[in-house]
Amino acid sequence: MNENVFRRNERLAATVIKNLENRNMTGYYAANKEEAVKTALELIPEGTTVTMGGGTSIEEIGLKEVLKKGKYDFIDRDAYDDKRAAALKAYDADVFLAGANALSQNGVLVNIDGNSNRVSAIAFGPRKVIFIVGMNKVCADVNAALKRARNTAAPMNAQRFDIDTPCRKTGACFDCLCPDTICCQFLITRYSKHRGRIHVILVNEDLGF
Repeated sequence: MNENVFRRNERLAATVIKNLENRNMTGYYAANKEEAVKTALELIPEGTTVTMGGGTSIEEIGLKEVLKKGKYDFIDRDAYDDKRAAALKAYDADVFLAGANALSQNGVLVNIDGNSNRVSAIAFGPRKVIFIVGMNKVCADVNAALKRARNTAAPMNAQRFDIDTPCRKTGACFDCLCPDTICCQFLITRYSKHRGRIHVILVNEDLGF
C-alpha cells in the first residue's frame, strides 16, 4: 500500500474509532492482518463459544483458522450438513464474528443479507459481536455506505455465490425483486444499546468486498 494512503487511513481510523465510541461501540486500529488477529484474540477468551457469518474478511486475516485450531468452541457452519442448525447456534454464542459491507466515517455500520442469519445475529443474541473491517469499507456518510453495500458488496457476493441476479451480470444494483436477490434485509447499526457488546477492528488493508 502507498505510504500516503496508509497514513491517511491511520488518521481516518482514529476519527472513526472516536465516533464509534460516541455510539456506545468500541473501535480498535490494526496496521495489518497480524495485528487484527492479535486484537481479536484479546477479545475472545479461550473456552468461549465462537461462530460467524460468511465473513470473507475474517478468513482473509487468518482468524478463522486460528480459532478452529485453538482452545475455543468454534462452530464452523461449513462442517454442518444442517446449515440452519449451525446458524441458530449463533444466537446463544459468546462471540459472533462478522465483516461489514460498509462503515460510515461517523461510525454507522451498514450490512445487507439474503438469508438474514448474519444481520439478525448482529442485531440480537450473541453476547459479543466483533467486526473485522478493512479501511476500504469506510465511506463518507451513511448514504455512501448504503451505495457501497448495494453496488460493490452485493454484486461481488453474487459473483462469489454464483447466483442469478442482475447485479451479478452488470456489476450494479437494480433494486431487483428476483428470487435469488441477496439484498433481502438491510441492517443499519447506529448505536449499541449495550456497552461492551459491539467491537470494530479497523484494519489498514483492503479486505473483503
